[in-house]
Amino acid sequence: MAYMNALPDEKIRRFQALLADARRVVFFTGAGMSTECGISDYRSQGGLWQRYQPVTFQEFLEDEDKRKEYWARKKEMFGTIRAALPGPGHLAMARFETSPHFLGLITQNIDGLHARAGSKKILELHGTNLETLCLGCEKTEDFEIVYARLLRGEEAPRCLACGGLLKPNTISFGQELDARTLYTAFDWAAQCDLMICAGSSLVVQPAASLPRRAKEAGAGLVLINREPTPLDPLADLAVHTDLGPFLNAGLP
Repeated sequence: MAYMNALPDEKIRRFQALLADARRVVFFTGAGMSTECGISDYRSQGGLWQRYQPVTFQEFLEDEDKRKEYWARKKEMFGTIRAALPGPGHLAMARFETSPHFLGLITQNIDGLHARAGSKKILELHGTNLETLCLGCEKTEDFEIVYARLLRGEEAPRCLACGGLLKPNTISFGQELDARTLYTAFDWAAQCDLMICAGSSLVVQPAASLPRRAKEAGAGLVLINREPTPLDPLADLAVHTDLGPFLNAGLP
């Protein structure tokens, strides 16, 4: 049963009651966590999709102009990520990590804010924008190094070691998720007895299947998002509110 009509304080009490009964808690977070910190998502009004068309992984590999377009978007995005600070929701989740009942944190976000908040046991399903990967020699390095090259005017930087294509260590459209990371995420979903989803529209697959997997395995399900999601009817608690204040008030 979803407590859709409860008062906000009643929803916090319901959230805390579900949390008190749980012994294996998994968090699952999406773009809503980041938008509260000033990082634009792709789909919203004024988001990146309105300024840049998505560049697929295949286009990135084959087309220099598409690579330049891709890097222009990443250059803009990284400037925002660089200036962003973790929000109260990130800090509340990091605080909860000290609980013996914390199993892990799964995120769709690529901004590194969970790690900056102090979380350590994190699965980044879509990778991280804080480092680059050479698609040739597979060398990784801090994104700041390539960012400095972008600021100096390079449009599609290549690896200085082997000349291979450099790419932020993120998952692009048309690129498969890391199999081991995805396997671990579904394993955590099957193991937990409470999954708390915050800031995800739950429409991007396969990540959006994680809450359903948890529910099928018998876990409680809490959905916290500004807008309704397709899985609201399955939730034990669905809350449509600002994420940070709710999580900060509800988590010990």
